[in-house]
Amino acid sequence: MAIATMQSIVLDCPDPRRLAEFYAQVLDWKVDPEGTTSWVDVTGPNGYRLSFQESPGFIPPQWPSLEHAQQLHLDLDVPRERLDQAEKEVIELGARLIQGDDGGKRGFRVYLDPAGHPFCLCACD
Repeated sequence: MAIATMQSIVLDCPDPRRLAEFYAQVLDWKVDPEGTTSWVDVTGPNGYRLSFQESPGFIPPQWPSLEHAQQLHLDLDVPRERLDQAEKEVIELGARLIQGDDGGKRGFRVYLDPAGHPFCLCACD
């Protein structure tokens, strides 16, 4: 028997609404309209939820770095044939590519979201 069930993954950030809207568009999830200036949830299928919490003085992680470690990152699957289009779309939403897939040799590309959290678009078949 589980001790607990997962409620949400929470990311600290300077602007919860902006980051919630970024991930809602990337994942095609819904931003909870009840959010405040300090906390916003994004909900997906099967009760999945990402939450964004205001953190005054937020210092984004640096990837790769031990000085400002990432501590957490999201791996998001994308069909291999859509990877280039997905990259274009996340960049238009405010992401920044920081490591490519080495001409397809690696199955993922690393980006920073608008608040500086790393996430990967991972090629899936």
